[in-house]
Amino acid sequence: MTIAKFQGGDAVTMSSREIAELTEKRHDHVKRDIENMLAELKKDIPSFGGIYLDSMNREQIEYHLDRELTETLITGYSIPLRHKVIRRLHDLEEKASRPMTQAEITAANANHLVAVERQQREQQVALERIETRVANVEQVRYLDSRPAGFESMTTIRERINLRHGIPPWVINAVMRDIPGAPLPFAMVRSNHADDGAQPYAIWPKADITRRFDRFVTECTLVTAERATHPDIQQGRFKLRQRTSA
Repeated sequence: MTIAKFQGGDAVTMSSREIAELTEKRHDHVKRDIENMLAELKKDIPSFGGIYLDSMNREQIEYHLDRELTETLITGYSIPLRHKVIRRLHDLEEKASRPMTQAEITAANANHLVAVERQQREQQVALERIETRVANVEQVRYLDSRPAGFESMTTIRERINLRHGIPPWVINAVMRDIPGAPLPFAMVRSNHADDGAQPYAIWPKADITRRFDRFVTECTLVTAERATHPDIQQGRFKLRQRTSA
């Protein structure tokens, strides 16, 4: 566990991953508890978020809470679990209040260097992804009409919403923002180009169906119709599990 500044202060924080480890709960369940708590407290949930790389080098979300929020979170947990977390908080605060040894300073500097190098690597990956998308977009073909088996973004939103109940803003993120976002197959010229209408992008319907069916399997259901996904940082969204087209 690292001792990190919290919203500009010097308070000790505890990550959702460490809380999960101490309480022997699943990390996604602890994150769900944190999201529910922050929502009840009318806190800005994304401001407590952080990114870490899992065992498959994928970006995942965790939360960082100060002492007050950590104790609020574990109020509903059993006494032994609360005791473990509070004892760990005391240990962290004791370490933070005393001067660091030379060995701890060296370890802290090493951790900082690792974090900087990881951030630089993530930025490079993101830059390469953007450059690849730009290069591919430059090669997009233009068509005079939409072929059979292809659909526009408007059609995708309507169809995927009916298929899975996913709201438009999540569909937009899956199509444009998160890793693996599909590139358009082509741009179709509008029949009303003379009136200033712009060309629109189209995607293969079968590919989009597979894309969202896979996305649904990657989601974690919080309630019967609410879910989270590691790449959707805005929190929970509506999801209805169904298999029909």
